[in-house]
Amino acid sequence: MRLTTKGRYAVTAMLDLAFHQGQGPITLADIAERQGISLSYLEQLFSRLRKKLLVASVRGPGGGYVLGKEADEIFIASVITAVDEKVDTTRCGGNHNCQDNERCLTHDLWHDLSDQIYDYLNRISLHDLMERRGVKQVAQRQDKELTETVDKAASSADVKFGSTVVGTGVRA
Repeated sequence: MRLTTKGRYAVTAMLDLAFHQGQGPITLADIAERQGISLSYLEQLFSRLRKKLLVASVRGPGGGYVLGKEADEIFIASVITAVDEKVDTTRCGGNHNCQDNERCLTHDLWHDLSDQIYDYLNRISLHDLMERRGVKQVAQRQDKELTETVDKAASSADVKFGSTVVGTGVRA
């Protein structure tokens, strides 16, 4: 199957966005931090997701992204296809040239499998995934880890800037 990291990361980022939907616009930096995905890669993916109206961008201070539709209206297959991925298990990419520029013996089998996978992914919404117990637990853990990282960074900054500046009597 030709589902690359592009499709996987798009689904992961969209699921992250769905979990945080009620918190206002979510920055790609926050998604990148929680999911361990490159920010520049997310920018490319979200550009494509925005063109397909799966997300909407909010500009300005406090800006970020929100879902373009309700989580129960966004299906995994649409996320994957929005980033130009194909659910294809054929060796030839569906071009019927699998063996010496001709259809191979098992082409129809792999084509039918591709259809089955697409149909399966087209029945699962972001909301469906959010309701899965294991997925909820992972999302909670990631939120906790991000909060701890931010708190640790803030605490470190307090230590660095909390000393008295010599000669002025002013605390920074």
